[in-house]
Amino acid sequence: MKTVFHPAPAPGVSHTDWSTRTASLTAGIALLLMTVLAVFANFVAIDALVTPGDAAQTAGDITGSEPLFRWGVAAFVLVAVLDVVVAGALRTLFEPVHRSLSAMAAWFRITYAAVLLVAAAQLVIALDLLDEPEQVLRAAGAFTTIWHIGLVFFSFHLLLIGYLAYRSGFMPRVIGILLMIAGLGYLADGLGLMLVAGYALDIAVFTFAGEVVLIFWLLISGRQASQPARVSAAWPTST
Repeated sequence: MKTVFHPAPAPGVSHTDWSTRTASLTAGIALLLMTVLAVFANFVAIDALVTPGDAAQTAGDITGSEPLFRWGVAAFVLVAVLDVVVAGALRTLFEPVHRSLSAMAAWFRITYAAVLLVAAAQLVIALDLLDEPEQVLRAAGAFTTIWHIGLVFFSFHLLLIGYLAYRSGFMPRVIGILLMIAGLGYLADGLGLMLVAGYALDIAVFTFAGEVVLIFWLLISGRQASQPARVSAAWPTST
């Protein structure tokens, strides 16, 4: 039988704290990579080549910069993969706070990652329709619509993670509050797009601060965090 050796925690560090610090570092690095990839994919490779309302311009720009557009699609796929990594790492981090809620939060993020892949598939379809400009513009619009619908699932993930952070005892409560505010921003945008004709607000642009703060905490403070010795499988009582 093959023996698998796992790295052991440093002397004086409990296995729970070791898991906390490993999960924090994994989630922090993955989130940082995702941020870079998402900015490149969305603002450099996709938005820069798609002109709303102008099918001919959009098709021409994508044709003229097709390699860049393809790299943008690939970056979105990598973001979706990293979303799954983050979901698992954050579940490990917050499982001692509340097992059921941490699992639910992970599944919401994994669902969002799946929807993002479906959205990215619309961009692949657009590449096969470059000789039909109207279809290219329609596919690009479908990508945006599907992605924003996926943000509803992402918003529930942030709301749960924010609540868990607030209750954790090892993370500053203000981070939990900021994450819940970010979640509400994404929820408002997602529901607005689905329920309000011509919805043009972008509330999440003003409420995302908690996500940035979380990355820094995971990379800097999370490695030294110690979790309280408790695991809840039911709804926590108020303190």
